[in-house]
Amino acid sequence: MILLLFACLIYVKVSTLSLVIVCSPLKASKQVIDFIRGIIMAKLDDSSHIIVDTFPRLDEFLAYLSAIKGRSDLTIREYHYDLRLFFHWYLQTKFADYKNIELDMIDLRLVDDKLLAAISLTDFYQYIAWLATKRNASVANRARKCSSLKTFFKFLSQKIHILKVDPASELELPRQYKRLPKYLNLEQTQSLLDSSLKTMATDYKYSPALEKSLALRNYCILILFLNCGMRLSELQKLNCQDINQNERTLRVIGKGNKERTIYLNDACIDALQHYMNVRLPAAKNYKAALFISRQGNRLSRSMIQHMIKQTLSEAGLANYNFSVHKLRHTAATLMYQFGHVDIRSLQEILGHESVATTEIYTHTNEELLHQAVESNPLANKKLPKAVETETANEQSKANKK
Repeated sequence: MILLLFACLIYVKVSTLSLVIVCSPLKASKQVIDFIRGIIMAKLDDSSHIIVDTFPRLDEFLAYLSAIKGRSDLTIREYHYDLRLFFHWYLQTKFADYKNIELDMIDLRLVDDKLLAAISLTDFYQYIAWLATKRNASVANRARKCSSLKTFFKFLSQKIHILKVDPASELELPRQYKRLPKYLNLEQTQSLLDSSLKTMATDYKYSPALEKSLALRNYCILILFLNCGMRLSELQKLNCQDINQNERTLRVIGKGNKERTIYLNDACIDALQHYMNVRLPAAKNYKAALFISRQGNRLSRSMIQHMIKQTLSEAGLANYNFSVHKLRHTAATLMYQFGHVDIRSLQEILGHESVATTEIYTHTNEELLHQAVESNPLANKKLPKAVETETANEQSKANKK
């Protein structure tokens, strides 16, 4: 049992009976990892097809991200997915035995230090090309996978020193062209909130009390998205204890488990108070999830996405291809346009690590750009009438010639 405590995380994917084991490099030796694998595999039916979705160096890297770097579970899952896909592709491409096997069915136990040392910069570029042509991956998606590879191989060469040369050190990220964020204008935002309120007056599918609590919950979620600019993952993880009504603040855990404080305006306080008054009694635990389902469980990300999509449709905004993340863009844009918020304050509110990420919101209002040009003190400077008349006479003579 003590040995099992060394394992930070154990996943068993029932659908494919594949096995992923992540152990701490600070606590677990290779013998311990193999021992744990052996115990779990012994428990599985011998006829089952075991697919190991990890290898020791990947285990160590993911544990390092968690224990040392303090990365969130979501970030670690993304790293694991990105690296797993690369090594599935690499084995299928480089080894004849894997060419006709589906990527998800390729066993990663073959990945050892010798194989890692054989990987070159050319392999990375071939992989990125494959992502673009065969997987139709977006530029942003390819850039993230490049970043995952660079971080992993930097760990191998500079942290645990199993590679003398880092093959990814000169790997360039695909160039990403900045696009203006898509957002709801003020009129569309008002329509969305009004549509959410109308659901309180519709026919009740369940009991009136339950329907009212769900409607107020959904309205509160929208208000927080549109006033605080939170990410979906941040809102979904909120607990009741994160609200400080006396100080009118909200504690938010953002990317990389970084904590920040968001100040609540009157709309947020009002929506939260009304929701908390009708929230299910069985779930009124101080440490409980803030937003819960009718069964009293924490709302999942997909449930929140579905609710937002449904409300957008009811507001007549389904054809605009808005998403939950567009509500974050909307909040940031409205604060910048109408609140005269400086860029540094907006960076703090949104939880951006770099102000460069926030600066995109300074280019979102064409009307403001027009007003800025018109506000120039020389905007109304015109030629004197005498010059206009002289110019007109000269033009008339030129036309006669």
